[in-house]
Amino acid sequence: MNIKKITVLGELKAAGYQPKTIKEEMRDNLIAALQSKKNVFEGIQGYDESVIPQLQTAILSRHNIILLGLRGQAKTRLARLMVNLLDEYIPVVKGSEMNDDPLQPISRYAKDQIAEWGLQTPVAWLHRDERYAEKLATPDVSVADLIGDVDPIKAATLKLNYADERVIHYGIIPRSHRSIFVINELPDLQARIQVSLFNILQEGDIQIRGFKMRLPLDIQFVFTANPEDYTNRGSIVTPLKDRIDSQILTHYPKSMGISRAITEQESDITPSQKESIVIPSLLQDLIEQVAFEARESDFVDKKSGVSARLTISALENLYSTVERRMLINKESKGYARISDIYGILPSITGKVELVYEGEVEGIATVATMLIGKALRKQFSGIFPNPEKNKKVKVKSVSPYAEIVNWFNEGNKVDIMQNAPQATYEKALLFVTGLNDLVKTHFPRASKQEQLFMMEFALHGLAEFSQLSKHRLETGIQFKDLLGSMMNFGIGEEEEEGTGLN
Repeated sequence: MNIKKITVLGELKAAGYQPKTIKEEMRDNLIAALQSKKNVFEGIQGYDESVIPQLQTAILSRHNIILLGLRGQAKTRLARLMVNLLDEYIPVVKGSEMNDDPLQPISRYAKDQIAEWGLQTPVAWLHRDERYAEKLATPDVSVADLIGDVDPIKAATLKLNYADERVIHYGIIPRSHRSIFVINELPDLQARIQVSLFNILQEGDIQIRGFKMRLPLDIQFVFTANPEDYTNRGSIVTPLKDRIDSQILTHYPKSMGISRAITEQESDITPSQKESIVIPSLLQDLIEQVAFEARESDFVDKKSGVSARLTISALENLYSTVERRMLINKESKGYARISDIYGILPSITGKVELVYEGEVEGIATVATMLIGKALRKQFSGIFPNPEKNKKVKVKSVSPYAEIVNWFNEGNKVDIMQNAPQATYEKALLFVTGLNDLVKTHFPRASKQEQLFMMEFALHGLAEFSQLSKHRLETGIQFKDLLGSMMNFGIGEEEEEGTGLN
């Protein structure tokens, strides 16, 4: 029988409907999902062996849950995906603002409807997508917002006495009866407001303006919080923490592969960009490496964290950097260059919180340094480490000797941001020994891949202080290290390996 064809209470009872709490409902559906190996948390990467098993255990235990972790760790997404564990439809008393179960009504309205209509009480069907409510905790949230308050306009309109409970306007929590209710950034909620949640979590009842009422609310509570909030902006009051049954710690991706999978999944790249632009795998790894370096940097506030949104927006900016050059040069195909990595700077500067030492350096400087460290890390895993040859007296032993000597003779090369592909190729081939180096290590690489690795070699040598790298307004200039230092003068200093003047 199609359940949606049931329209009155009598038909619902005849069909054998049995009420079930939301926690029991989620538990039963999770059991079925686990047995059938269905992935309820589709799209969540890197939590298969850590967060998701703990979350499943909490649901099986019928617990209220708090997800504790730094920003950009998919806490809210996890909460929203829990909707998939709800039944597709549940019956409610038609017109009820509190999703009353026809067999277990709790509101005055639903009880009056059943008393008046009996088995002919109208029944509606509520889809699981409508059984999710979310509130961002901010200092201005009031008890009235969450629980409810007396509504004088309703009292006047219905000509009711203030002693009549029908004058109450219920807040978002009572309206989330039989639903999942999420409070994001719980510590930002004022302590006195947190206190109002005690009875709801433990006993399931509420009090509004002195009205004596018991509403056995049936809610799956999910809270999210950032650990820094415990000390910086606010805290979760101890009795409330005690009433939240399971605390689950989230985390950032633990491997480059998982981090890339998240970035590629979440980034919004247009079909035309994907079709016309080639982004080498190494460049995508560099973006992820920037985030890894930021999370370890002494200049970055580790309590604040570095959101996965950094790499997502960085990949989008990288595509757009290449696309912009294509449009300027009227090219139909775009090949990303190593220097395009600096196009992601706006994605770093707005998403990294600095400690005092970082503030002294400045966000632009720190962001450039993070890119430099990422380049250095990736370079040492692909090309021979230049530092191994620093103490070798015979320069010919170093695979980079011919390149470095060419620059030491006073030569320089400019890699301009908007240069056409032909100009870019000419500039790289102009450097003696550079093409031979890449052909030696990547003999099967295509022409475009070889050009990409040639530029990468220059950046890597600069990060290992074999060459000097200067960021110009319109590109990057590579020169010999010694001559560059002399140009700065004795009293001035150049930051090695950061690409800074």
